[in-house]
Amino acid sequence: MKDEISEIVNVENLVYKKTPLMTDNILSYCPGCGHGTAHRITMEVLEELGIGENTIGIAPVGCSVLAYEFMNIDMQQAAHGRAPAVATGIKRTWPHKIVFTYQGDGDLAAIGTAETIHACNRGENIVIIFVNNGIYGMTGGQMAPTTLPGMKSSTSPYGRDVHIMGNPLKMTELVAELPGTRFVTRQAVHTPGNVRKAKRAIKKAFENQINFKEGVNFVEIVSNCNSGWKMTPVHSNEWMVENMFPFYPLGDIKVDGELVNK
Repeated sequence: MKDEISEIVNVENLVYKKTPLMTDNILSYCPGCGHGTAHRITMEVLEELGIGENTIGIAPVGCSVLAYEFMNIDMQQAAHGRAPAVATGIKRTWPHKIVFTYQGDGDLAAIGTAETIHACNRGENIVIIFVNNGIYGMTGGQMAPTTLPGMKSSTSPYGRDVHIMGNPLKMTELVAELPGTRFVTRQAVHTPGNVRKAKRAIKKAFENQINFKEGVNFVEIVSNCNSGWKMTPVHSNEWMVENMFPFYPLGDIKVDGELVNK
């Protein structure tokens, strides 16, 4: 009787329970990194939609390559930048599977630019989750295509000079212009409110795929890289808000195949 009462009390007072679609492995990301939160809300969405057993995730090279250690679903690793191509093959082979890629900016917007653009232009019925921290986080903090003007990195120690190094690439705005994209949005996970918005966006993306609505669902998550930026986690989030968000503004860019506010 005591055990039954204890169990009831525990259930009634349960505030949060880890989704079973996350493994018990300890996250190996740097403390303060947004990847862990992005992983969690993605897996929570799959659990809530009841599609975990029917989903295949593709993780390429970069910090995102660690995803298969933490996501308790079928996962496939891809060569650097090739996740959209692999996702295309899997989705076309098993059209009733739910397929998504999880990619960083050095992967999706650099070596994988062609695969990203062509998958989006073809309108593949997949979800692309794109974590943008403006730097190559895993390989030494080099400048990425998304590095801001004036932003320092290990290969631009005096800041990105756009006259020499070119302008940052706004991949999300770029793919939103393609006819093959259905839902394109940019979110963040640095505060509870933003986490809820990001989760709703990811849920909408997967719901579109579940309902066989044609087109790519593209969710960018602007994140920090406190190790690569050489900042504390708190400072990196503050820097992100002050510098990344003005250049990469949050919000929906394309909904149900129509550009927002255009």
